[in-house]
Amino acid sequence: MKICVVPIDNRPVCYNLIKDICDVDSDIELFIPPREYLGDLTKNADYEKIIDWLNNIPKTDVMVLSLDTIAYGGLIPSRRSLYTIEDIKNRINKIKHLLVDNRVYAFSSIMRISNNNFNEEEKEYWKDYGKKIFEYSYNCSKYGSFETDVPNEIIEDYLKTRKRNFEINKMYLDWQKEGLFDTLIFSKDDCAEFGFNVDEAIELEKLGGKTKTGADEIPLTLLARAIKKDIKIYIKYTEPEYKNRISNYEDVSIEKSVLGQLELGGFSVVEEEKDSDIVLVVNNFIEKQGELVMGWDTQPFSSVFTTPQKPFAVADVRFANGADNEFVHQILKKETYPQYGYSGWNTSANSLGSLLAGIKVKYNAKVYNNRAWQKLQAIRLLDDWGYQANVRNEINYPDDISEKMKQFEQIIFDVLDIKLKYIYPRYIYPKYIYPWNRKFEIEVVLETISSMEKI
Repeated sequence: MKICVVPIDNRPVCYNLIKDICDVDSDIELFIPPREYLGDLTKNADYEKIIDWLNNIPKTDVMVLSLDTIAYGGLIPSRRSLYTIEDIKNRINKIKHLLVDNRVYAFSSIMRISNNNFNEEEKEYWKDYGKKIFEYSYNCSKYGSFETDVPNEIIEDYLKTRKRNFEINKMYLDWQKEGLFDTLIFSKDDCAEFGFNVDEAIELEKLGGKTKTGADEIPLTLLARAIKKDIKIYIKYTEPEYKNRISNYEDVSIEKSVLGQLELGGFSVVEEEKDSDIVLVVNNFIEKQGELVMGWDTQPFSSVFTTPQKPFAVADVRFANGADNEFVHQILKKETYPQYGYSGWNTSANSLGSLLAGIKVKYNAKVYNNRAWQKLQAIRLLDDWGYQANVRNEINYPDDISEKMKQFEQIIFDVLDIKLKYIYPRYIYPKYIYPWNRKFEIEVVLETISSMEKI
């Protein structure tokens, strides 16, 4: 199967994770732009090179496109860029001919409204007025109007950017009516109950569009959808009486988030475990989702985990952006590790979407690559559990964490039955990189795992 994917940007979870998942089936031939073509925290994607690359790859069976990458240079540039609507239309029209004879799964973001005064991923004025702009948006959406002391020129600039992106999204809806997309999704990133983004989502739905809470994981969920294999899923919540609670950064309950990701990924949901192919274990939260790095606590898993009778996978969403240590300690044993994987990175939607892509590829693999599966699981556990849930809070800035991670490496490699081959004069150990020079994400480098041998 030949699959083309244009990611959101060059972060490991947006770029490497796609490759790591596809590697689990050696029958998949993945076409993905060179990483240097994609954008990062401060650099826009080189859309001209990406368009040229798209025009020169062999014909593929499936295309999964992050339209923001071509339109604006990436997800973050979609909020910052000063291009006019005419600029964007001229640029995106350069790929329209490629959509005619391909099976295309695409998504475009509805511009988020973050409730903070951090401008790392926003326009410069967000550092002074971010929370106030969020408040303005929330109340205008809820009540129809709201008085704010944010300077008029800033409000006008913000609304102008929103209007441009909204008009581009409506253009994609016209393309959908022309039959250019097999699936088109509008993503709702960092949502609240009310806001201009919520209003735009409602309007797009009225016009026939489909919206989904989440962002970074959607190319992966679309990848799962593109693999036409029906898998029957039974959902098992660790806290079933709390499945109606809403996750951080989302506007729907964890139950709706799970069902939405499964529907988009092309899975069937069954009511009885005995009727399932795979059990999806969701380690959900009581009352309020925690987040360790923000100091938002929640009750960790405190029961005894009962391993399902069927093969299972785990979406660990009790905490946003990091594992639940108590739960991981129970499943991180050779006899209880989930056969279809673990994920616990960032938002609930992020964890779910990437997990489902791994399930689809492994279950449907025509040439299964177990070493690639080991690598995928090792990286997720080292990142989501070792780093995000533990080591990240022990450092104040991007730093060498090799020694701090060794205790987690030993446990993970033993459970996954990974033995490190001795290469003179040292053993091969993971390397940890800060790709965007911030603590928020790390890149776990395990490139040598394909040559690892059991000793």
